[in-house]
Amino acid sequence: MEPPEFPPLPALTRAEGEFVDCYLAVLDQMGRINPAHGGDTYSALRAAQALASGAAALRDALALMHERGESRLHAATLARALRVLDGERRAGRVAMPPPVNRPPVN
Repeated sequence: MEPPEFPPLPALTRAEGEFVDCYLAVLDQMGRINPAHGGDTYSALRAAQALASGAAALRDALALMHERGESRLHAATLARALRVLDGERRAGRVAMPPPVNRPPVN
């Protein structure tokens, strides 16, 4: 059985690719910190520590884009890249989960 074939990534500059990678890394850390998903404090602490370096890498990727004269974020292209890289699921970990349906208390 062959592995599933994923759609190709859109053409990105190296700086755009770094920006997308760093953005997804920050999303992953935020998802690990999200208190609505439970977990233990040590894992959340480690994710928060990694978040600081991830945010700095994200800043550096954006600074490089700006220095190279890339003054616009091409939303459609970057969104397509994020979708190919499972960005919707990863971003979903940052959101609040739906409420649990509980019977009303009388």
